[in-house]
Amino acid sequence: MATIHEVAARAGVSAATVSRVINGTRVSEDLARRVQAAAADLDFTPSRTARTLRKRNSEVIALIIPDIENPFFTALARGVEDRAQEAGYSVVLCNSDEDVVKEARYIDIAVSEHMAGVILASASDHSDLGPLIARDRPVVSVDRGPHGFEIDAVMVDNRGGGRMATSALFDRGFRRVACITGPADIETAEQRSEGWRDRARRAGPVDEALLVHADYRVDGGRRAMAELLALPDPPDAVFVANNLMGVGAWQELRAAGTPPPEFGLAVFGDLPLSPVGPAGITVIPIPARRLGEAAANLLLERIAGDRQPPRTVILRTGP
Repeated sequence: MATIHEVAARAGVSAATVSRVINGTRVSEDLARRVQAAAADLDFTPSRTARTLRKRNSEVIALIIPDIENPFFTALARGVEDRAQEAGYSVVLCNSDEDVVKEARYIDIAVSEHMAGVILASASDHSDLGPLIARDRPVVSVDRGPHGFEIDAVMVDNRGGGRMATSALFDRGFRRVACITGPADIETAEQRSEGWRDRARRAGPVDEALLVHADYRVDGGRRAMAELLALPDPPDAVFVANNLMGVGAWQELRAAGTPPPEFGLAVFGDLPLSPVGPAGITVIPIPARRLGEAAANLLLERIAGDRQPPRTVILRTGP
């Protein structure tokens, strides 16, 4: 493969002039033509690594998500990649496993590798974006974000979705509606359970024993459902605040001999069971792919130099 010095020698110019032509810096038309002709003759391809060092940042975006096995985040990642590819950027997918230490390592890698920006679905409200902010690296939070950082964000209406799901259960005639939500240190989990409380209060005093926190995984949903069924006064319905826990709750209800529609079940997010899901389950869809597209749009604007104040985009849930 030809080098920049060989191109310079063939064109009769300095290596610095070749570099200026490659990077779009203005030179005379004659010099530009000579460099371009020499590069074509020698089949010269500029080094992507060298271009990255000159521009300081690469043409790569990091997408850090908490659970790559969750179809919700798979769809979100597709939305990010589609927009990034259209703009000429590649996406590196990083799975934090809801672990802030692992997440922090990925953030450090994004900084050290001069990635153009980061889209983050944070592992915790306490995730540390300091290394990115300190280096003025663009970052957008999606679906959930850490506290204490003024950055762009793309979210869904979590509280409204919780109200909608809980209302659907009361409207079907259930009277003791429980809630299984995510970890207490994740804001979206609290927002969805607040939506449950909003609607439950309309039916009478809220029994906090009917609220269980789990880990946003299938096994967590099963354990939480078993805990609710073991109460002295168990519920007759449950709102589950994410899709994987919804699968676990459904499995536990089947094992207990009280599957939907006998027992009310409403789930926030599309179930990864079939195109329509089991009969008798209320599903509140989340526009995962549009979340990814919107987050990528905001990040690309920041990479291009947008300096307006941080924005939060809220997408509607439900049909």
